[in-house]
Amino acid sequence: MGLIFATAPAIRPESSLKYDPVKNIEDLRKAYHLGALEHEDLTLDPMDMFRRWWHEAIGAEIEEANAMTLATANSQGQPFARIVLLKGLHQEGFEFFTNYDSDKSKEMAENPQVALLFFWKEMERQVRIEGKVEKVSKERSEQYFQSRPRGSQIGAWTSPQSQVIPDRSVLEANAKQVEEKYADIDPLPVPEHWGGYIVRPHTIEFWQGRANRLHDRFRYGLQPDGHWAINRLEGWRRRAARPASREQDY
Repeated sequence: MGLIFATAPAIRPESSLKYDPVKNIEDLRKAYHLGALEHEDLTLDPMDMFRRWWHEAIGAEIEEANAMTLATANSQGQPFARIVLLKGLHQEGFEFFTNYDSDKSKEMAENPQVALLFFWKEMERQVRIEGKVEKVSKERSEQYFQSRPRGSQIGAWTSPQSQVIPDRSVLEANAKQVEEKYADIDPLPVPEHWGGYIVRPHTIEFWQGRANRLHDRFRYGLQPDGHWAINRLEGWRRRAARPASREQDY
């Protein structure tokens, strides 16, 4: 099976783009009115609550509902963020897969404390997750890897993720070599540099947009005895345990 690479459209110079001077950034806003979240709506366990919202997001046919921001920080405290895809949901946590040689993997090796964010704008909802990340088993990585489309398997072998390359021809040449090498093998073996992670949460927040920025926001916090404490939070203000700072109204 051959790989097809789409040609990206030409990027127009900035001077050729047309801007509407009336639509200043500060004037862009949206009124939230689709739902509410009350304490009686919550489950005792936040993973059960997440599953409920997850099924509602899938039922609403939200495109790529599994897209989530992964925030990491290195040993110097420099933060980084990017979008990854949720590929496993268990009582223990949230799974995703990536290249173990990537920048994000190196950051997680230095500092396993990470955060995730799901934003489902069509439902005016988001979920914030904080926890500790660790690698999944090699068997789990193999099981997921070999369930992927063949092109994605070839891509995992091909991409020297986060490394500087001269141009796209390097990727295309690598893909051709991998395709020829494994022409008679299906599925492909799992690369040593590729696998999964699981984020085991200790904090999960559920946010529902409401009118006049009076949003509903509940935080679950894992307690030493293993149960989850639930607190309603005010808007977007940080919790008192963190340094005070100015935050924009969402």
